[in-house]
Amino acid sequence: MTVFLIMPSRIMARGIEGVFHDLGEFKVEGIVSDISSREEAMLKNMSVDAIIVDPAVFAHSSRGNVKHFISEYTDAPVVAFPSMLMDDESARQYDAVLNLYDSPAEIIHKLRTAVSAPKDNASADGSELSSREKDILICVAKGLINKEIADLYNISIHTVITHRRNITRKTGIKTVAGLTVYALLNNLIDPSSVE
Repeated sequence: MTVFLIMPSRIMARGIEGVFHDLGEFKVEGIVSDISSREEAMLKNMSVDAIIVDPAVFAHSSRGNVKHFISEYTDAPVVAFPSMLMDDESARQYDAVLNLYDSPAEIIHKLRTAVSAPKDNASADGSELSSREKDILICVAKGLINKEIADLYNISIHTVITHRRNITRKTGIKTVAGLTVYALLNNLIDPSSVE
């Protein structure tokens, strides 16, 4: 099985690669230290069984959306290997979480479990919007632009765009008018609040 590593620490990346080499079960197909447009292109064109990411790669405000961000490029399970403390809510977004103190056998077991788990196809099963995605949807339905939404929630415009992409993927609706109707039909907004 193959994995792709997104880690700012070359020491951690090489350590994981060494564990996989010693056990012979997983092979590292690539290692990047950050996410730039070049690395995004690599993700789009790579077919791997799992992505292992250190959430420290992403800005603090966007760490809650790492899996959603990566799922735009691949269907492979996303496994966290945090170099710093990670709260439970952040950990829940990943298919598995590796720990610095896990034994090689535990790491392999967690990866096998993540890879063999059924795929979460959000667009097929109509998965529920997260509370933040609902907040963003309400703002879009009320006519706010990305910058206004970013300022309102103190997040980056990139994070707003990621939320909007996820909303579109989950609902299958691409237009503002369609999203407004969706928000109205799901009682997310009051009809009098729409201009």
